[in-house]
Amino acid sequence: AALPEDIICKVHLKSFVEQQGLVGYDPNLDVLLVTEGKLRSLAELQQAVLQCMVSSPAALPASGFPAGSCCSIVHVVSCEEEFQQQQLDLLWRILDPGAHTASQKHLVCGPVKVTNPSSPIGADQYFQLRKRQMYEASVMKYGELAQDEAWTEVIDTLTVAAIRFEMLTTAHRSQLTLDLEDSSISTKGTKSGAFVMYNCARLATLFDTYQRAVERGTYPPLPPASELNFSCLREEGEWLLLFNYLLPFPEVLQQAAQLPAPTKGVRITANTEMVCKFLIHLSMDFSSYYNRVHVLG
Repeated sequence: AALPEDIICKVHLKSFVEQQGLVGYDPNLDVLLVTEGKLRSLAELQQAVLQCMVSSPAALPASGFPAGSCCSIVHVVSCEEEFQQQQLDLLWRILDPGAHTASQKHLVCGPVKVTNPSSPIGADQYFQLRKRQMYEASVMKYGELAQDEAWTEVIDTLTVAAIRFEMLTTAHRSQLTLDLEDSSISTKGTKSGAFVMYNCARLATLFDTYQRAVERGTYPPLPPASELNFSCLREEGEWLLLFNYLLPFPEVLQQAAQLPAPTKGVRITANTEMVCKFLIHLSMDFSSYYNRVHVLG
């Protein structure tokens, strides 16, 4: 039978999965009707991979990809769109077999639930709500802010970071619940991204002050980590920061996301909530230490 006008061809995904011995794909995948829209989506993916490899010094051969090099491809997709993204994954493997398409993995995100909405809310409205809360939190901390372009840009940047932190604190496989009445964007509330960013800014100021003092000759420069004299640590809070945060930090990052994925399945896990929890506790303990101990007199 002739295909509909908007269908370019059809491919048998199920038989391809079986022939290639691929693991973890939806068993309901069968025949895919290929449209121009799907090919455009693949072209966008192909372009993203090329941009990823532009920094490689290796010359691009005729295939368009550096010989022997490969980037990790992760499809970040909602649970509602997982099936369609697996279709694109397999179509890409069929049309462009190679190391880059063979390394594809899927990070599937759970649904988003909004509580206490007075009316249906979209991403733009949600951003404006959190932006207003960030502005109010900043006014409480620093006093009335100038209504100029510089402060607007700062508030926008802080709002984006706070929203990202809010979302990353939930395991990506779980439902993300957004409470519109929860005004936890505060530099005093210890569970928010604003609190973490406030302490990050505090640390950045300390490092900058120290570096300028080094340039004036007030303090010596920091020695390499291998030459640090840990016997200089006197406060219990200093040892706590060392053993609970500085030393375990590389392991926390390694456990948060492993690429390439150690399993053969198509899905991967990114434990972003572990990093967020780590940063929250670090900020709490550092803030407690900073308020008790005079730093850089």
